[in-house]
Amino acid sequence: MSEIMRIETIGQMVQLAGFRELKHPLVYTLDIQDFKIPNSFENVKLTTGFYSIFMKDANCAIQYGRNTYDFEEGVLSFFAPGQVTTINSESESKNGWALFFHPDLIRKSALGKNIDNFHFFSYDVHEALHLSKKEEDILNDCIKKIEFELEQNIDAHSQNLLISNIELLLNYCQRFYERQFHSRSDHHKDVVTTIEEEIKLYFEQNFQIDQGIPTTKYLADKVNLSPNYLGDMLKKETGKNTKEHINDFVVEKAKNLLLGSSNNVSEIAYELGFNYPHYFSRLFKQKTGVTPQKYRELNN
Repeated sequence: MSEIMRIETIGQMVQLAGFRELKHPLVYTLDIQDFKIPNSFENVKLTTGFYSIFMKDANCAIQYGRNTYDFEEGVLSFFAPGQVTTINSESESKNGWALFFHPDLIRKSALGKNIDNFHFFSYDVHEALHLSKKEEDILNDCIKKIEFELEQNIDAHSQNLLISNIELLLNYCQRFYERQFHSRSDHHKDVVTTIEEEIKLYFEQNFQIDQGIPTTKYLADKVNLSPNYLGDMLKKETGKNTKEHINDFVVEKAKNLLLGSSNNVSEIAYELGFNYPHYFSRLFKQKTGVTPQKYRELNN
């Protein structure tokens, strides 16, 4: 396995890459034209200790996990601390920007408490956000406000204003992703059908006996999506995330087994892939309002 280069701080990145001076230790913006790849970074696996957002509108190949995405139009991609990326030497972009911010900046803020709700930081690169010109303009304005603050002398308001503008940018991205889900609705309906078929097939083949209930990652891999993107997309399309789709199927199957077999509740739980019957009983009551045994008694 190739070695992974770990870059802990934004200052370390700036020094290693030879970027312009750092004006704030926890926030940094960069014109994408200045994002030149130093020899030490070429085709090397990198992981950082900070959040990164890239807006690009030209060919710029970045590999994340198993996927490579060539940015040939205005798109936004997000990377959370600890994600492994590979930046290829042929990467080049003419317009756009990059924003980097360290978790320490937001740690004690409301954004710090809610940052995990911005699921797009764990989407795969091929699930990048495609922007309209109007959307680009809005985000560019957010970046200009952040850059304005970075140009000022640090005072009592600096941190709050930086955090507020980063949060504003992220909230717009959340809205724009919802628009993207809506605009791709026809394709996503096919994904919903595939997910439902894959859950059904999983139990028909009795995979749950050895492997347990299907995971969100298992289903996401089936449709070549990241677990968080799949969950958000399903929520937008159906009102239920991936786990809820799995649980609904399990409960419906459990109802059939409770009424169509003489197996006791524990045996049915194991047959459905639960290692512990009380987990099954808790899920069943949560979904139906009664225990499995009570459901059997009421319907026999």
